[in-house]
Amino acid sequence: ANGEYAGYDIEYGKRIAQDLGVEVEWVPVEAASRVEFVDTGKVDAILANFTVTDERKEKVDFANPYMKVSLGAVTPDAAPITDVAGLEGKNVIVVKGTTAEAYLEQHHAEITLQKYEQYTEATNALLDGRGDAWVTDNTEALAWAANTPGYSATITSLGDIDTIAAAVKKGNTTLLDWLNEELVSLGEENFFHDDYEKTLKPVYGDQVSADELVVEGGQL
Repeated sequence: ANGEYAGYDIEYGKRIAQDLGVEVEWVPVEAASRVEFVDTGKVDAILANFTVTDERKEKVDFANPYMKVSLGAVTPDAAPITDVAGLEGKNVIVVKGTTAEAYLEQHHAEITLQKYEQYTEATNALLDGRGDAWVTDNTEALAWAANTPGYSATITSLGDIDTIAAAVKKGNTTLLDWLNEELVSLGEENFFHDDYEKTLKPVYGDQVSADELVVEGGQL
């Protein structure tokens, strides 16, 4: 509200900068470009809702997790879809380079995907009826639906439970080790539960509990 960046990842980033004694520089990035931004040194670390996958591990080094997540789906209240079987034969919106795209292509080839570069393009496509459902991380599905009348997160747990973590350039063990030690210290003060209460609880309300999403100390 006061023009400052805000959010669960942002609070973590601010704390990292504070404890490193540096001034943080925020760099916006599209989902499909996250690996490239780390690999080419455009950023030192990615804190952009980055789900840990084996494919990504080949290109970047992940710190220990600070959040857990599964996929979810948002659909119009006028035409709700409540399970993955209901997505067959529908136009399903995903953002390129996300785990939603990868999961659906690998496990549900029968589902037709509409792919967009940016999250705003994806949500606009849902709003104007070009797609029947938007599949994304359940955290994003819950948050967007909570703020968009006429739409609900009708599927909140699709696929496996994954983890979200900071990523650094392959081989940057100095920063990686520091981040993992920082997670242990932050866990001792319950940092991420406090972060959740400050940034996500006002959005999710009673739809989800902190323990369903938060990882403290870097350990599931």
